[in-house]
Amino acid sequence: MRKIVALSIVATLILQIAGRAQSPTPASVYDQHEAFAPFFYPAYGDDVRTAAGTPGPRYWQNRADYRIDARLDTVEQSITGTVTITYKNNSSQNLPFVWLQLDQNIYRDSSRGEAVTEISGGRWANRNAFSGGFELKSVKVADPATGKSTAADYLVSDTRMQIKLKDELKAGGVLKIQVSYGFKIPEYGTDRMGRMQPRPGNSSWIYEIAQWYPRMCVFDNVYGWNTLPYLGQGEFYLEYGDIDYSVNVPGNMIVGGSGELVNPAEVLTAKEQQRLAEARASDKTVAIRGKNEVGDASTRPARDRLTWHFHCTNTRDVAWGASSGFVWDAARINLPSGKKALAQSLYPVEVSSDSAWGRSTEYVKGCIEFYSGYLYEFTYPSATNVAGIVGGMEYPGIVFCGARARMGNLWGVTRHEFGHNWFPMIVGSNERKYPWMDEGFNTFINTVADSAFNHGEYLFKDNPARETYYWHNGDDPIMTIPDVVQGRNLGLTAYAKPSRGLTLLREQVLGRSRFDYAFRYYVHAWAFKHPTPYDFFHAMENGSGETLDWFWRGWFLEDWKIDQAVTGVTPVSADDASKGVTITLENLQKLPMPVTVEVREANGKSGRVTLPVEVWMHGPVWKFHYASSDKVTQVTVDPDGQYPDADRSNNTWKAQ
Repeated sequence: MRKIVALSIVATLILQIAGRAQSPTPASVYDQHEAFAPFFYPAYGDDVRTAAGTPGPRYWQNRADYRIDARLDTVEQSITGTVTITYKNNSSQNLPFVWLQLDQNIYRDSSRGEAVTEISGGRWANRNAFSGGFELKSVKVADPATGKSTAADYLVSDTRMQIKLKDELKAGGVLKIQVSYGFKIPEYGTDRMGRMQPRPGNSSWIYEIAQWYPRMCVFDNVYGWNTLPYLGQGEFYLEYGDIDYSVNVPGNMIVGGSGELVNPAEVLTAKEQQRLAEARASDKTVAIRGKNEVGDASTRPARDRLTWHFHCTNTRDVAWGASSGFVWDAARINLPSGKKALAQSLYPVEVSSDSAWGRSTEYVKGCIEFYSGYLYEFTYPSATNVAGIVGGMEYPGIVFCGARARMGNLWGVTRHEFGHNWFPMIVGSNERKYPWMDEGFNTFINTVADSAFNHGEYLFKDNPARETYYWHNGDDPIMTIPDVVQGRNLGLTAYAKPSRGLTLLREQVLGRSRFDYAFRYYVHAWAFKHPTPYDFFHAMENGSGETLDWFWRGWFLEDWKIDQAVTGVTPVSADDASKGVTITLENLQKLPMPVTVEVREANGKSGRVTLPVEVWMHGPVWKFHYASSDKVTQVTVDPDGQYPDADRSNNTWKAQ
């Protein structure tokens, strides 16, 4: 039954998207039978994934714990390390092989990602003709009981590695994998990791290190092994576990990483430890290492090299940043339960006088506190913002933001990247296939955070009437694999349009109270688990008590548009305006939505009528009576411009 359900989910997604491409229906024709078709969900609901949108009593996912020891070589600009992975098979089937991700291999000049990068390059370009990738020095499989290890039978295929097991990994069994590896650090790692010099010739390189160890692919009950190659646009799908890691760096460096710093007494001076304790008790930003102290040897322990030891629990990944030129400041994060965490920022002295990075810790604290109250409490001991070459990228408890970001731009990228600590760090969706389940959801909560932060200091009030970019020809449906998205439309397809859809649901369809409850229901149900799109759809419907298949179909699976029009206003009596009017509305595009109508009268009175989406179940035309007391002079649908209407010229009727 579980396999049938999983295959049915996949088949439905493929057929719905393929059907749109092969036999498009004219967008100008509204068909209520298509819009409200009863068959939307695949056969769904068992003891693994329920029809209520929650994990079932027999839900399972595998677990991956890591122990990593790595060394940064600033002369060779490289990382060398060893990782021991303890992999638990919680599925009900034996595994004859396992798959790992080797995402550094995208930087080989022979990689698939390099081959499919367009000439124009852009964000995903492999700059400076760099050729890198993992160098695997040894791959071993160890017996968890005896600890005895033997050379593994493995095959590397682009950004994946398959290990063929001599003995199957039994259901409920544990496997230990040991890999010794190294790689050259790309200067620009597809805007997700890399290194930079704040000034030409500056010895204080900033390192932002991610995808820096072999990671387990996810084995789930939907696709089995998830082994899509890393091509650049699609991000990551990872198992949860505990990660214990140590990074050995030159002694003059400051390191910030995911999780908790285990050995502060070994890598910090007494003064830095004292200031850090002050920051943990302060709502105001405290300098741990001020801009005037950068380069002062007394601010670092007197050793040539130091090993920074971190531990991160119940996480899908870890990343870290390091530099000898960091200014470091921090403040306390107050969480809803009464627990505390630490907001901190690491940035080059070159931008330390800039009012933006000087406020970075304030931004981190503000967005983490908001998201913790709105969705789910922040789960990591610290939230670290690192300034460097990466324009914006997220990892558990740490983000990389562009060193050149300023003011509102820094707030924007900070609150966006830290929003990812909820999507996908807490709610672990499949980013390789469904980027909208993290980017779109995150972009949506960003807009809510903008209203809350510092009385809306950076709130941007867009005019939906200008949203014509949603309606240009050739839009990709939201349910599109990121590497398939046409041209540079990923920002629209994965970020803006799903975010706008959630806003429409919250403001126009469900109302804030019902939406927020259902959204939190989804987040709490799938925290540290792996939801599919249909799990989300089911959760929102069950949590809100509303059937929304008409919206999922039109906004997410298809590229349907909204065009509501007023096409007629007829007096009930030609002689007596107080008898009211009959108003005729039309739905000229394929997506139905609830209707708000504003009516103005000659005597200065105005009124509003709200109609549910079900009025369009009867066809593209709807008529209703409005009890006016005087001659009607104007009728407008969507008077506040809340919908991205494809043609606003027909939204208003005026009396001649």
